[in-house]
Amino acid sequence: MPERRSAAPPRFVRLAETGRPAIALRIDGRPAMALAGDTLLVALLSNGRRVRDSEFGDGPRAGFCLMGACQDCWVWSEQGERLRACSTPAQAGMAILTQPPSRLWPMTPDLQERLERQAEAQR
Repeated sequence: MPERRSAAPPRFVRLAETGRPAIALRIDGRPAMALAGDTLLVALLSNGRRVRDSEFGDGPRAGFCLMGACQDCWVWSEQGERLRACSTPAQAGMAILTQPPSRLWPMTPDLQERLERQAEAQR
């Protein structure tokens, strides 16, 4: 799988509610931390700059409506279940994918082309 996490600082920086217990999860196979009560969107953007890449090839997504109506924040469990990152609570031990698992959800040609270009640019 191509490298998708940037070296840039995370998009979200926690300024309050830092006393909640930390929980461990995995994002695209990498260890990540969140706090109890965080949504997956907060966990993803606290650990990186994006939620996912658009399946239509128009770039990285970071959520749009933040209330479960727009479908811009879909992520997947390793089992292939689609989850709305903005309204799904992060849980200890979760394994989240920012791209659909190819064995269950075929990748669109636009997204495949964009990811290949992105991988080449990072080399």
